[in-house]
Order: sequence, then C-alpha cells, then structure tokens
Amino acid sequence: MRWFVTVADRTYTVDIEGDDVQVDGQRVQADLQKLGDSLHQLLLDGRAHTFVPEQQTPGSWQIHTAGMRYAVVVVDERTRAIRELVPAAAAPRGPRSMRAPMPGLIVRVDVTAGDEVRTGEGVVIIEAMKMENELRADGGGIVSRVLVEAGQAVEKGAVLVEFEEAS
Repeated sequence: MRWFVTVADRTYTVDIEGDDVQVDGQRVQADLQKLGDSLHQLLLDGRAHTFVPEQQTPGSWQIHTAGMRYAVVVVDERTRAIRELVPAAAAPRGPRSMRAPMPGLIVRVDVTAGDEVRTGEGVVIIEAMKMENELRADGGGIVSRVLVEAGQAVEKGAVLVEFEEAS
C-alpha cells in the first residue's frame, strides 16, 4: 500500500508491503509501538522516536515530539488523487492555539500576551509522567492570550496559549 506523508512542506512516499517498508524508495526497518494511552514510539532504522499523536481530522494529525509540534497529513493514493482534483481551501483564519499534548502540571510559562515568538521558541514547560517537556511554537506570531499559569494542572487537549499572525 502506498501512502503520502506530509510534514510541514515536505511530502514522503511510504510504501508498505507486509514487513517491507520503503520511504522515498529507500528500504527502512520500521516498527511502531504504543507505549501508553497516547504515547507512541517509532523505531526507524534502530533510532527511537517517541511522540504523542493528536488527530485533528481524518488523515490530519498534530505530532508532539521533543518539545516540538508538527502538522502531519497522511493520505493513500486514491485520496491524494481526489485532493489534487479539488482546489485547496483557504487556510483557517483567527487565532492558533497551543494545546496540552498530555495531562500534566504547568511548571513554567515563558511568554505573556503581546510577546512575539518565532518558530521553535519555547513557550510552556509541562510536567507529565515525572518528566518536564518544553512545548515550542510551531510557527511565528504574537501571543494573544495565555490561559494557564505555573502550578496549574491541565488535561490533554487543554488550550494553553493562543497566537495570532504578526502584522
């Protein structure tokens, strides 16, 4: 089965036939394991990648790993062909939000309303499963609202910070 996996602006072709996995025509050893309710690990050529997937819509995910958040779209050949025939919809307007990738305790908030942030800049530190995780901005913008404070417990999916586009 052929899949097209888009991360940021790059699309990878992934072919899976039984245990044989190829990414962009290169054979890789891959093993995906579920470690908990929402924690997963992908072993790719012996390297472990731990992540928390959060499904947005069918085929569309937010992947939280190493303090970063990535938008990922996964489609099969048929879906890709259909999407190529239909014009792309305009990107949603309005504030973007940073959500808690897992339940935890807010340790520190490194931004305040009005701050300008760049892609990859640390925004919030959350403690989960006795580990501190730095959540970083997935894009540049202006902090419009901070909805949490240090010491506050949050549930998975809770909105922590909202951003708007920089003018």
